[in-house]
Amino acid sequence: MPLALLALAVGAFGIGTTEFVVMGLLPEIAGDYGVSIPTAGLLVTGYALGVVVGAPLLTVLGGRVSRKPMLMLLMGLFVAGNILSAIAPSFGLMVTGRVIASLAHGSFFGIGSVVAADLVAPDKKAGAIATMFTGLTVANIVGVPLGTLIGQAVGWRTTFAIVAALGVMGLFGIAKLVPAMPRPEGTHLRRELKAFRNPQVLLAMAMTVLGFGGVFAAITYIAPMMTEVAGYSDGAVTWLLVLFGVGMFLGNLLGGRFADRALMPLLYAALGGLVIVLALFTVAAHDKVLAAVAVFLVGALGFATVPPLQKRVLDQAHGAPTLASAVNIGAFNLGNALAAWLGGLVIAAGLGYTAPNWVGAALAAAALGLALWSAALERRAPATAEAAATTGTGTGTGTGTGTEAADRIPVHH
Repeated sequence: MPLALLALAVGAFGIGTTEFVVMGLLPEIAGDYGVSIPTAGLLVTGYALGVVVGAPLLTVLGGRVSRKPMLMLLMGLFVAGNILSAIAPSFGLMVTGRVIASLAHGSFFGIGSVVAADLVAPDKKAGAIATMFTGLTVANIVGVPLGTLIGQAVGWRTTFAIVAALGVMGLFGIAKLVPAMPRPEGTHLRRELKAFRNPQVLLAMAMTVLGFGGVFAAITYIAPMMTEVAGYSDGAVTWLLVLFGVGMFLGNLLGGRFADRALMPLLYAALGGLVIVLALFTVAAHDKVLAAVAVFLVGALGFATVPPLQKRVLDQAHGAPTLASAVNIGAFNLGNALAAWLGGLVIAAGLGYTAPNWVGAALAAAALGLALWSAALERRAPATAEAAATTGTGTGTGTGTGTEAADRIPVHH
């Protein structure tokens, strides 16, 4: 793998830390600002919605900028948002800082995915994407738990100041290691938008929203769930986040390894397993050991879907991948926002801190249903093309029309 992927992974590490660390610090932040836990959950929702908006917006605005300078500009925006979060005197400004930082998230991973894929051979693309996302998963093993520990011991504002410093490191890493990659000739917004006319692109994005939403429904409220239901101490939340991060790391590696070989079967297995684990988590949360196992499995199964879903979007949006890739990163975070909001609703309704697990199971089940539907449509397309070719021969209109129709069917992976 090219060394440039390390620079992308460093940037991903900083972004992953700021995205997930707030979950372990929700009680501290809520207490400092005098708001409820569900209200503090808006820090997750606000960040996720910022990614949803920022991903296409900044990708379009940066369409005339070569990819390396654009990645550096995005890291600068990320640093600014985290500095504001660290010094925010009010909850409203804290949310604003989170949104500013989040605007860079989608475009960074979207453009970074395209850069990573372009740096390697075609049969290594999913692995390259997974390598970049390793920074995100390692953040959950090291950055998030350490940030949570520091936030609980010294103050959560210190955590966000450290995250801003990580962003500065990521910026310099990109400047030093990522090669200059000029914007591809002929890249236009209209051409990029055509990718969204492909139903398979939209189905893949819908799977992303629902599948990863299932993960966040449970993990957003992990701190109160583990302390109030499972009986863990506040300090133990740090180690539970480490466990979640280890699961994410391993799931991401497995996803990157097998997505290039058996993409759809991998999605079936990961999403199906996620449905089962989330449903059982409602009961498992009452036992310390079972709760810890469930946290690990949610991370592993959830992140096993990331490389295949991102690769599927790149495959289906062939010829115009940049905007589609960035929007799919936004789709991950749309799922995060939806899940955090729904999880807050069921908690506020008095259903308890384990209720979001049922929400997550339902979202993951819907994603599995879409995966099966997408595969059925894909199998039907070649059969339809073959029937059209046969009809063309039998009616004497010439085999050329039928063959050309078949040739226009894109090759899917």
